[in-house]
Amino acid sequence: MAIIIGDETRVVVQGMTGNQGSFHTGQMIAYGTKVVAGTSPSKAGTVHQGLPVYASVREAVLEQGANASIIFVPAAGAKDAAFEALDAGCKVVVMIPEHVPVQDSILIVEYAKFKGAKVIGPNTFGLISPGKSKMGIMPNHIYQPGPVGLVARSGTLSYEIAAALTNAGLGQTTAVGMGGDPVVGQVFNDVLHEFERDAETKACVLVGEIGGSAEEEAAEFIKTMTKPVVAYLAGRAAPPGKRMGHAGAIIERGRGTLESKRKALEAAGATVVEMPWEVAPAVKKLLG
Repeated sequence: MAIIIGDETRVVVQGMTGNQGSFHTGQMIAYGTKVVAGTSPSKAGTVHQGLPVYASVREAVLEQGANASIIFVPAAGAKDAAFEALDAGCKVVVMIPEHVPVQDSILIVEYAKFKGAKVIGPNTFGLISPGKSKMGIMPNHIYQPGPVGLVARSGTLSYEIAAALTNAGLGQTTAVGMGGDPVVGQVFNDVLHEFERDAETKACVLVGEIGGSAEEEAAEFIKTMTKPVVAYLAGRAAPPGKRMGHAGAIIERGRGTLESKRKALEAAGATVVEMPWEVAPAVKKLLG
């Protein structure tokens, strides 16, 4: 099985005709994702990438059966795009843009809860259920179906770790980009809960980083899990007091440090490794 997206996912791309939307739509189609339509109010009625372009998500839902949306619009328009997708009935909304205003993100996340939908991001690389569906900007070739669930804040690190897992013969059920902003939809706890319930996920990998408290909060749930968790935490070499690339990488009141996260995760029973290339061997050992 996979979590959040799979064979049944039918994707509408908001902002499909822009440069980024167009390129990544092509990559998602090449992967085998059921991309059924795009939206662009100024180009409604045209065909792009062999797909119909609509003025609204609601039209894509009604005419093409879309049930998930991926957003490639500028940050200033991200809230309106997300609300449009949620109002149209999409149950998964993937938000690629970074620098979405925090207040907008708060409203999006709360509205998604009200609508019973899942928001991935903002500032995410997306998610992929190998062999089934991809909604995001990650490289196609590094993922293979397998028993490991992966959830990460960092895109590039997760790609490296996913490739190492694949090369070690350990594919993935789903890989989820939580997003690097201070406020995101699905957090570590949400995704780990899904992996814990998924029969085909046998082990989980958590890729965290300094700043925020998401990893410490995840540790509380990991205490209850029956599946092994391997964690890698980025930011070991970060100079004290220096602002890092992710807006969510803020250390505050003693929480959010690398040491506080490591201690919390180890106390919860997770295996915390020092380097990203140690993840795959650790998972292999735990799975026997």
